[in-house]
Amino acid sequence: MKKFILFILITLMSTGAILAQEEKKEDKPVRAPFESGILIDSRTVFNPVKKTLEFNIQHRFAQIEDFNNLYGIYGASNIRLALNYSVMDKLMIGFGTTKDQKLQDFQLKYVILEQTRENTIPVGLAFYGNMAIDGRNEDVFGLNYEFTNRFSYFAQLIISRKISYALSLQLAPSFSHVNAVLPGYEHDKIGISFNGRLRVSPQSSIIFNYDQPLEIEAIYENKEPALKPKANVALGWEISTSTHAFQIFISSARALVPQYNMMYNTNDFFDGGIFFGFNITRLWSF
Repeated sequence: MKKFILFILITLMSTGAILAQEEKKEDKPVRAPFESGILIDSRTVFNPVKKTLEFNIQHRFAQIEDFNNLYGIYGASNIRLALNYSVMDKLMIGFGTTKDQKLQDFQLKYVILEQTRENTIPVGLAFYGNMAIDGRNEDVFGLNYEFTNRFSYFAQLIISRKISYALSLQLAPSFSHVNAVLPGYEHDKIGISFNGRLRVSPQSSIIFNYDQPLEIEAIYENKEPALKPKANVALGWEISTSTHAFQIFISSARALVPQYNMMYNTNDFFDGGIFFGFNITRLWSF
């Protein structure tokens, strides 16, 4: 009888210890909702771990026309090079330089929430922002030049959901501002982006990007703005490893700094306004 009671006590104590361990078990973040901090023309909720240096190459060929310019490859291209550093697991800062308009941009991304495997937190949430400086000659800006005429800004809240092992989606409202604009143009633009990837193998995914500038009359400065920018539509293929991501795609936007796509894109994807492009991301841990 004593042995039976001792057995019951040991069993209850062991069960209690196991349950306590299970209660303390951490609900970890989902694995790799995205493979890179860039998805075609948009930013993602992905942030490399602390003390990681990220190098981005973004390349956009000329508009696809005909075989004479090899469908845009022989034409004038746009390119952006950027270095980003993860100060913390959730905080990245970076600097980039772009060929068109000689833009120099400073950027920051902070991961506010990470989606967890047990859905304790059902979505990922990140803030992305940048400030770009137009590096062209002063005469581009006309009379009454001031250095601040060169500035433009972009702020975005990125909401993501890894639906399954294969499918991840994002929705991201944004605000763009350009300090100096041509007569009749708007200084501000609110937009919405929708993008995602569909994994088709351990290393490969179909990717897409859609950026829609919103026509909100309440914030118009002009009754009839001189330019109503068009949506950016993009579709591509991503190949990734633990330290690299390569994306090749077609897109209707040429600018590589997001506020310029939202403010000035005039290309219609469904009317021949298409460009070949690719992105390369490389990570180094220190």
